[in-house]
Amino acid sequence: MKNTIIFLSLIFIQLSFAQQESAFADGEWFKFRMSYSNWLKAGEATLTVKETKLKNKEVYHVVGKGKTTGMIKWFFKVKDRYESFFDKKTILPYKFIRDINEGGHTKDIEIEFDQRNHKAHVNDKKHNKQTVIDTKPNIQDMVSTYYYLRNKIDINTLKIGDEIKTYMFFDEENYGFKLKYLGEEIITTKFGRVKTLKFRPYVMAGRVFKEEESLTLWVSKDKNKVPLRIKADLAVGSLRSDLEAFKGLKHPFTIIFDN
Repeated sequence: MKNTIIFLSLIFIQLSFAQQESAFADGEWFKFRMSYSNWLKAGEATLTVKETKLKNKEVYHVVGKGKTTGMIKWFFKVKDRYESFFDKKTILPYKFIRDINEGGHTKDIEIEFDQRNHKAHVNDKKHNKQTVIDTKPNIQDMVSTYYYLRNKIDINTLKIGDEIKTYMFFDEENYGFKLKYLGEEIITTKFGRVKTLKFRPYVMAGRVFKEEESLTLWVSKDKNKVPLRIKADLAVGSLRSDLEAFKGLKHPFTIIFDN
């Protein structure tokens, strides 16, 4: 569950709706370090972008992996894999895979999207169940949403307090979410001091999150829109994710050099 939160959080960081130069390209790779209650190493996650073809269509294939590490894995073992195949031009997904094991809770789901007819063909491999579900127009999956909205962010039009709503398809449902822009902030990272855009997504309070405003997200204020940090107040303790390594960025990564 915690790794699923991280991947969803990465998605929520990037939002706005103005067409501009692409923020990513083939070969981009991120690695994140996760810690529990700000000191205990909890796990790691990666996101990788590759160009490929799917049914003769030019697509990006993104693979997201997450796992627990250190002491945490002896109490709650997680091994998650997410895959998205989305159109290189429209960033609309054609196929999504979710194969997870979170403390013994497993799912193995494959989704084929019919964007023209607004349908999702869901294959639940674990239960050998196939369903067809109506989707919202231009629906995204939980991975492609990150790249689609990251490409659309326009820092020149963002105002503090702006709220953006959108939809994505997850497992067998259309989900809506709301994200509030909180302003700019300079944070200290492993790579140095970086100017960031700060966001707060609204999540469902309850078993996992303390309250609706439990997540805070920071993304670099440059053309890459790199996800740098995520903080989550959980029902028990807190979870933090920091960018630990990267390669293949399309644009220069901007670091502040103080005099």
